[in-house]
Amino acid sequence: MRVAIAGAGAVGRSIAGELLENGHEVLLIDKAPTAISVERVPRAEWLLADACEITSLDEAALQRCNVVIAATGDDKVNLVVSLLAKTEYAVPRVVARVNNPKNEWLFNEAWGVDVAVSTPRLMSALVEEAVSVGDLVRLLRFSHGDANLVELTLPEESPLAGTRVGDVSWPDDTSLVTIIRGTRVLTPSREDSLEAGDELLFVAAQAREQQLADLLSVRREDDTRR
Repeated sequence: MRVAIAGAGAVGRSIAGELLENGHEVLLIDKAPTAISVERVPRAEWLLADACEITSLDEAALQRCNVVIAATGDDKVNLVVSLLAKTEYAVPRVVARVNNPKNEWLFNEAWGVDVAVSTPRLMSALVEEAVSVGDLVRLLRFSHGDANLVELTLPEESPLAGTRVGDVSWPDDTSLVTIIRGTRVLTPSREDSLEAGDELLFVAAQAREQQLADLLSVRREDDTRR
């Protein structure tokens, strides 16, 4: 897979290193000469150019890329790169970094963004995920279909503990994609049983998140009296 990364700062270089380790081709693009540090990621291709310019993206042969990652520290640049990648070069997958959470609403399909990654939101979500049991935590937002990657650690008192996956009436527009049980990562089948302490990862429509939380969590006395 060929991946172009706009922004060769610490974030871009780190992503490039991971992708190269996994056997992918990586092109790093940055307009700042000081950012071109070939020795830091020697196996990547490097291009000194402005990723917001069509001529630069032509030189980068963006049409040959399977994925473009807009990873600069400027949200305006990341939006322009995403839009150009999708509309001018028909890149199948565009991932964009959100630096300011106030701008997150802009990073959607209209701007060519398939997946928006907000570092502040992700960090806060990971903190919540580490300390929360029984609460639904949103980890990642997908622009297409208004879907999110969400996580919930099943509490001991959950009525679904011990229930087979295939026997649960899941809300529409939700899919259980992974069960993390201790050190194991399970691809759920209909016969697998849910256990207290399981970390459940779902892809769910935002409108269904509350239904999912209500289904999985413990019903409080206050709720039953309403």
